[in-house]
Amino acid sequence: MKIFAKVLSLFLLLSVSLPLAAQNNPYEIDDVCYEYLQRAELTVDNLDTDEFEQVNARLLESAVVRHDEKARTLFYVFALRRECRKGEAAPPERRKEANQAVDEAFTILKAVARETGLTQYYYYSYDLTQNYYFSSRQVSKAFSLLNRMLEDSEQENDEYGLWQALRFLAQVYQQQSDAVNTRRYLKQCLELYNTTKDPTIRRQPMTRIYCDLADTYDFQDDSNRLYYNKAFQAAQAHLDTLRCSYYQAQMAAFDNQLSEYEKKRDFCLNDPAFRSFFRTGPEMFQCTDAIVRNERPSQALLDTLFLPRQQLYIGRLAAQWGQPDLSLYMMQKRYVDLQSILSKVNDLRLEEASGQFENFVLNRQLREKDEEVAFATHLIAILAVVMLLGGLAFSLVHIRILRREREADVERIRELKEANDKVQLANAAKTRFVQNMSHEVRTPLNAIVGFSQLLSLPDGSFSEEEKNEFSEHVINNTQMLTMLLDDILNTSAIDSGNYKITYAQGEMNYIARAAVKSAEHRLKPGVKMFYAPESEEPFTFTTDPRRVQQILINLLTNACKHTKEGQICLSSSLTKRPGYVSYAVTDSGPGIPADQAEKIFERFTKLNDFVQGTGLGLSICRDVANRMGAEVYLDTSYTAGGARFILDVPIEPEGKELVKTT
Repeated sequence: MKIFAKVLSLFLLLSVSLPLAAQNNPYEIDDVCYEYLQRAELTVDNLDTDEFEQVNARLLESAVVRHDEKARTLFYVFALRRECRKGEAAPPERRKEANQAVDEAFTILKAVARETGLTQYYYYSYDLTQNYYFSSRQVSKAFSLLNRMLEDSEQENDEYGLWQALRFLAQVYQQQSDAVNTRRYLKQCLELYNTTKDPTIRRQPMTRIYCDLADTYDFQDDSNRLYYNKAFQAAQAHLDTLRCSYYQAQMAAFDNQLSEYEKKRDFCLNDPAFRSFFRTGPEMFQCTDAIVRNERPSQALLDTLFLPRQQLYIGRLAAQWGQPDLSLYMMQKRYVDLQSILSKVNDLRLEEASGQFENFVLNRQLREKDEEVAFATHLIAILAVVMLLGGLAFSLVHIRILRREREADVERIRELKEANDKVQLANAAKTRFVQNMSHEVRTPLNAIVGFSQLLSLPDGSFSEEEKNEFSEHVINNTQMLTMLLDDILNTSAIDSGNYKITYAQGEMNYIARAAVKSAEHRLKPGVKMFYAPESEEPFTFTTDPRRVQQILINLLTNACKHTKEGQICLSSSLTKRPGYVSYAVTDSGPGIPADQAEKIFERFTKLNDFVQGTGLGLSICRDVANRMGAEVYLDTSYTAGGARFILDVPIEPEGKELVKTT
């Protein structure tokens, strides 16, 4: 260190007489520094030699001599990258030391970026560190870092930092196929982009944002086409145009516009950069070509499509072009892969919880050793006094020591047992959840497989009316699978605190009629569903219209499951409870015992195990209602046959600010 300090001082003295070198590189740093930076870039991931440390040290020396603050900051960027790479390669028993080295480099880079005013590297340090924790299966730490980054940018009112945090969070959830949270953070990015005056954010290419947002919606959803169109309009760079052409080709094939599809397909395949940015893009086009020729793609070709979005597209395209068996296969593959992703995420978190428990036990043992050393130190001092006081005093002190040790042992055993019980309960809950979901997913999948096999029989086996009925069964069970996954994602968003309530103006009758229309396709044959308002006059109130409609759809869907004959009525009133819009869903099903009125709102509770569902619907209704200041409950006073659920929504929620949505 002393030699290095002398050399550094010599360079500082010489720098007074050195002219500032030219800056002809993308980093806009001194050209000499840039040469060392390029060599550092090539060697940072190579752990077999110490060449990187030598090159990066020369980068720092050159930056200090030439007073290049940006090059100096980049030295610490590469130092953090190196520690992350070393941490990823470290064995499990060295994980704690690797984490400490990464955290130290992370803290230094943040401080230097603040000092030099290069904010982009301050937030880039968060990105590098959270990627390290995520790749080393420390999911909780990765999310904790991203949340800290979000809090930093919000506290300092740094819009660029907020932009980066939102983008990183969206990417993490996108990797986990979590469309709900991906969509939430991408929409926040759009809102920030539309309101900011920060020139750095305004220069950001928006095509990728719009394309990723479109991917969170179903192909037949209007929002899917809307955001793809915005992506096409925002395209500026060549890669943006290439990305848009890729999606345009898919939409053209889906809409049976084959000439447009072939034009966009050839444009993509002839571009040398296409394979780099869309790894399985050529295979996607080969599958599409086979389908539009009414042929089935080979199994080997289908197996290359590993992204859930690709599987969904090929499944929907096959259904559009009259290949229900291929559509069924791709839908099954997609749901199996999604189940695998959910299981892996749960396993990661359980594994991390087990590791935290082991660390807890180890730390506890270390603290015990420290206590024993401290006790021994104090004991030596006490013994000197005890020897003067005599044998009686010594005996009394020894008895007190033994009693304290015994109490400490009892307390330690109790704490360890409680911690172990918590880990066991978490493991058991995860196992029950996976078993329950496997059963719930298998039932509609079996129905889809059975009816699809009937549809694939030769012509003449069934009439057109029977085939239409089989197709309806396939569609209904597919929608049921989608509903099960939506319930799981909604429950996850509620538990993580990411479920947002956005207040706006809603119209009482419009919300109710929209809910009835969304749920009426789930009616059993012969059952009638209708809306009976107290008044046809329009009435507007402050609420979150989407959440109110979501609760009503869940209540109507629940009624459809249990009502085999008769009718289902959705009514509304402004007089039953003043200050509230009161909605009531009444069915003619078997009814619910009064003593079960609260139990049915608990998670995974089903009074009839033979009815399809996860037992999450009513629980989600109550959680969403509570966040809006509303109330949802079973009307135990209703005895006319069937059941009646009440949703009371406040007309003017207290302490809630109206948000204008676009």
